[in-house]
Amino acid sequence: MPPQLLTSQSEFDELCLRMRACGEVAFDTEFVSEHTFRPQLCLLQFGTKEEMVAVDPLEGLDLTPWWEIMADEETRIIVHGGREEILFCWNGIGKAPGNLVDVQIVQGLLSRGFPLSHSAIVQKVMRKRIHGKETRTDWAKRPLTAKQIEYAVEDVRYLIDIAAKQRRRLKSTKRTEWADQECQEFVDSLVDAQRTRADAWVKLPKLGRLSQLELGIARDLFRWREGVADKTNRPFRTILRDDLLVDLAHRHPKTEAEVLSSRDMQRGNYKRHAAEIIRVIQEASQTPEHELPEKLKSDSVDHSKQEEHVLGKLLAIALANCCAEADLSPAIVASANDLRDFVRWYLGDQGPEIPKLAHGWRYNLCGEMLENLLDGKISLRVSDPNSDHPLVFESLPDDSKQ
Repeated sequence: MPPQLLTSQSEFDELCLRMRACGEVAFDTEFVSEHTFRPQLCLLQFGTKEEMVAVDPLEGLDLTPWWEIMADEETRIIVHGGREEILFCWNGIGKAPGNLVDVQIVQGLLSRGFPLSHSAIVQKVMRKRIHGKETRTDWAKRPLTAKQIEYAVEDVRYLIDIAAKQRRRLKSTKRTEWADQECQEFVDSLVDAQRTRADAWVKLPKLGRLSQLELGIARDLFRWREGVADKTNRPFRTILRDDLLVDLAHRHPKTEAEVLSSRDMQRGNYKRHAAEIIRVIQEASQTPEHELPEKLKSDSVDHSKQEEHVLGKLLAIALANCCAEADLSPAIVASANDLRDFVRWYLGDQGPEIPKLAHGWRYNLCGEMLENLLDGKISLRVSDPNSDHPLVFESLPDDSKQ
């Protein structure tokens, strides 16, 4: 029997009642995001042990009943790579998912593959082959074909069984707490990024060359662009590219002609905002000095960054060996930036946040070993070149006791 497509509010409300009673729901979405500020939600897919259905949000349905289920702590929501699903919930009701399991994250804690695609996880865990994502489908186009609906619902068909198998392995490897922490941190990081969007201007490229005044202009241009994008539901790039924004902050032109003096600013979608850009720059230029951002560190490479780079490379080798021994993906434990953060923390350049490798399960797994390596308390040597973890870490004698 082909999967059902629900299009009425009453059908959807009844589905939500059934899903709330289940206590565990597999969830996925289809959306398009190329031409809008916020992704356009085009289809919701749900799976329980009893049924699999798709829901058409383009019929004008009120999705609040589902978002409320997703936000409570009683119903376990199972997703794969659930970034957009989390954000749809947050943007829908201003609440984060309360009990979410992302099988992609969990699989990274159980094997060396991360991030694995949905089809790869299905094959690895369930030993089944599926078609994979319909990446070229225009999910906003109606009507949807029966084949499209069938493909979409297949994305939730195995999630509950995958999560059950993963839970058993997590228990046997004593990594259940790791998975709970990682899934929760995934949710928290996405929500925090939404709450602090106004401060995301610090991630613009090449800010290190700007003065304090120019940084203030860049900040205000970024926030203006955010407001326009939100109001018009258009992508940032159609309003003002990042590199052009930084260039305008650096030049802080005083007339529309000066704004348009850059060749790339001649595009029609940019030109129409010239007057507003001048207004924002003029107002930002009047900002009192004590309200301007602090000068950022230069982007140029300095001596300390060279040390961070070299030591980070050393720790990356040790980390890879440690993860191979634990049959764990290094990618989920620490990125290159995480390793450099750890080196900075070790060298005493401690920021407001403790680096990921310096606390929790990561520190117990490998952070303490990396710290001892930097301390010179342990050495590493090649033991078996043919092994997938060829290095051996050995404690060095404590000279203070001699």
